[in-house]
Amino acid sequence: MSHIKINPIPIIIIAGPTASGKSGLGIELAKRLNGVIINADSMQVYKEIPILSAAPNSEEQAQVPHKLYGIYEATNRGNIMDWLTLCRQEIDTARSQNQTPIIIGGTGMYLDGLLNGLSPIPETPQAIRDKVENMLQEKGLSHLYKILQDTDAKTAQKLSPNDNSRIRRAVEIWLDTNKPLSYWHNIPPQPFYPAQEFFKIYIKPPRSELDKRLRIRFDKMMEKGALDEVKKLLPLQLSDSLPAMRALGVQELKGYLENTYTLEEAIELGKLHTRQYAKRQSTWFNNRFNADSIYEESFGSNTEKDNFFVNELVDKLQKRYKILAK
Repeated sequence: MSHIKINPIPIIIIAGPTASGKSGLGIELAKRLNGVIINADSMQVYKEIPILSAAPNSEEQAQVPHKLYGIYEATNRGNIMDWLTLCRQEIDTARSQNQTPIIIGGTGMYLDGLLNGLSPIPETPQAIRDKVENMLQEKGLSHLYKILQDTDAKTAQKLSPNDNSRIRRAVEIWLDTNKPLSYWHNIPPQPFYPAQEFFKIYIKPPRSELDKRLRIRFDKMMEKGALDEVKKLLPLQLSDSLPAMRALGVQELKGYLENTYTLEEAIELGKLHTRQYAKRQSTWFNNRFNADSIYEESFGSNTEKDNFFVNELVDKLQKRYKILAK
């Protein structure tokens, strides 16, 4: 029998592909469980693209507390280490105030890091990052890849020779620690919280229904001003390798503004790439996310079923964690 002291306030995770209704479910649960919603979407952290990243709007955010939305400028290379630090601070703050942290997002890597911890790879100093950036500018990516092949063949084999950010990161680690990235990856990660403190919910709508929702949502984004978001990004002349510039719809609409596509072509491409991304998300969650509760619908498409599911979740949570609900 385990004698680990478990925090009586659970950490709820709501996962699922884009457009499955995660935010709607999160708000309903937060109302019932004195909850705080914490963002786990790697694009919704950027303040310039709330429409294209489908971040909760001001009306939704006014209903219950929302954290870690729109916290970065588009120039920021947000990463999992930074997000985990901020997320854990928000979880601990919420629990210290007797509020229930509700983590919402579709970025599997972020959720995996929160659930299982990360290998203890040191954060590289700015001087090393600048040095590698200079090498990249002066001698090109192929030079960095050659360094990686010579110092860490195991990692080099796993990466495409064109994978700019990962090759750069692996060379930085080598220069900083004199140990290859593969060495650090072999150290088992340490979880931040006991597994029993997590309650994991997976929204898993049928593929055909999700595809339909994605197409409708992209059209709604266009009506709300998605094109204007991209128009405002272009004068900043940001590198296409920055995460905010890789958000779904940004490159496609940029292509229209630069006369590469017609608007119709850009919109169709945006919809296609969004559907492909949702498919990859679903594959990841199906294989890697061991949910305590699965909703095989989109949340927000059937009020009666939605209410029944929320009541069922609250009941399960009360029984497992003895938490009080409204």
